[in-house]
Amino acid sequence: MNTVTIALIGDYNESVVAHICIPKVLESSCKALGLTSGIDINWEWIKTSDIHNPETSLSKFSALWITPGSPYENMEGVLKAIRFARETQRYFLGTCGGFQHALIEIARTICKEQDADHAETNPNGSNLVVLPLSCSLVGKKGEISFIPESYLDRIFKGQSVIENFNCNYGINAEWRGKLEAAGLKFSGFDVEGKIRAFELPTHPFFIGTLFQPERYALEEKEHPLITAFVKECMSRKMTS
Repeated sequence: MNTVTIALIGDYNESVVAHICIPKVLESSCKALGLTSGIDINWEWIKTSDIHNPETSLSKFSALWITPGSPYENMEGVLKAIRFARETQRYFLGTCGGFQHALIEIARTICKEQDADHAETNPNGSNLVVLPLSCSLVGKKGEISFIPESYLDRIFKGQSVIENFNCNYGINAEWRGKLEAAGLKFSGFDVEGKIRAFELPTHPFFIGTLFQPERYALEEKEHPLITAFVKECMSRKMTS
């Protein structure tokens, strides 16, 4: 039996809450779907410093999850991994830092703006896609609603949700139009209308959230987005 394997891309640190939560929330989704981790599906941490040629280092994975924990040791490796997932139609999930860096990858690759950057790693950059939030979301919770008929709206069955955040950076609103023109769909918003999630309609599963769904593991709960991610990974196995 071929096991579906997800690459968890990030610089694993046991002091990072999200890193501890991710395997637990994946286990919860496996149980909800009647799957056995390690047999039906597995996951493996990949250090960003190990990513140089994604075609070699990531080809065995069915899906990529760019995890929180930026600044990454190898930002360029992360961007290469995101591009690899996008161009090879591998399932992609980016949470918190993963959300932010997916925006930069699309800005650089599709929008052709090679100087697009992140204020955390290049605060003096002239073309910043990701800026400090006006109010920190570290340790905060907030209500998120989704655009009707979007992929995320279907995952959450038309309901708004309360999600957990742990970030200081978000999208530069001036970049919204350019990224939408590049094909990105912003589909999740907070109560003030600020962008909190995106999806790529031309891709089978390419979703980014500024919130951290993995933190549902702190309450020993399954998260609908993670379950949808795992289910899609298994559907590719069934049709391959």
